[in-house]
Amino acid sequence: MKKIAVIGEICRDRFIYCQSTRLSPEAPVPIVKPLDIIENNGMAGNVVENIRAIEPNFEIFSIHQGNTITKTRYVDKKSNHMFLRVDEGENSSCDRVENLPDLSLFDMVVVSDYDKGFLSGQDLEDIAGVSKISILDTKKRLDTQIAKLFTFIKLNEGERELNHHLDDNNLIITLGHRGSMYQNILFPQPNPLETIDVSGAGDTFLASFSVEYLKTGDIISSIRFANQMCALVVSKKGVVTP
Repeated sequence: MKKIAVIGEICRDRFIYCQSTRLSPEAPVPIVKPLDIIENNGMAGNVVENIRAIEPNFEIFSIHQGNTITKTRYVDKKSNHMFLRVDEGENSSCDRVENLPDLSLFDMVVVSDYDKGFLSGQDLEDIAGVSKISILDTKKRLDTQIAKLFTFIKLNEGERELNHHLDDNNLIITLGHRGSMYQNILFPQPNPLETIDVSGAGDTFLASFSVEYLKTGDIISSIRFANQMCALVVSKKGVVTP
């Protein structure tokens, strides 16, 4: 059985689906009536859920902060238009990572770093330095030396711009509906579906690529598989797994 460690901040995603038929007489804002509430694990927690959905036979060890982060979205149920997002639990300092297990015992280590204070640059360097296969998804501006230690780094276009100083050798850049890029080669979405909701799509790409690469060792097929899984989840409402 393959063993994966997933390290990074987790949150609770709450989607409050509402109905709105009029504006408030007090201010030019919609009056919303909550209809349904859906909750699920988010951020690194969503990476774990995606890995479980794609390959239930893998053993997953999750390492995350202790304090609670909640993201609450108020969404029109009919149109899926988001009225408001309220984030809670980020004002206080995030717990720092401590007591890491022996990461060399895992077949792969996946780091989902949302840059909330849980992982420092030194932590990333230590993690990559002892891991057999290490894959990083981060919101940080990375040091070149740290970046070289990871097997792969997944960035979106904005994160790539923040890390413009890094070589392309181990970078996988996600490009939304256009697909993804690796070593300046574009891998388009094979069967692009209508985009309904992009929430959690980056987590799905990270999980899908990691699972397929651990199973096959083939970079190209893993990128294509991750593109396919992302196309599935963005065609549905909320944060979902393939």
